[in-house]
Amino acid sequence: MATERWQDWANGILGLLMFTSPWMRGLAAGGGSAAWTAWILGGAIIVFAGIAVYMPKAWEEALNIILGLCLLASPWALSYADQPTPTSNAVMVGLLVTLFAVWAMVMDTAVQRWWHERRLTR
Repeated sequence: MATERWQDWANGILGLLMFTSPWMRGLAAGGGSAAWTAWILGGAIIVFAGIAVYMPKAWEEALNIILGLCLLASPWALSYADQPTPTSNAVMVGLLVTLFAVWAMVMDTAVQRWWHERRLTR
């Protein structure tokens, strides 16, 4: 296994929390857009965080950034912002997933090298 980044593990845990939140919060019975969003985006975050743990590359972090931003915007995009519990859950988890993925990407030596070379050629 390559160098471990705690941010990838944290995103995996956050994805698991998001995936299980409809059952923990009692929203699974209705199966509305909030529950489906939690299941789909939470599952995707788990998968890509797991891949990033074993094969840390910048593209996995970029996908987790996109998934975190989608989760962050989902209450308004999918019209469940009037439900405070799933909205706050999606916003907090989406914000943390995005933050941890950006942090892991910035710490990636390949990204740092690319950024340094890009700035030197200007």
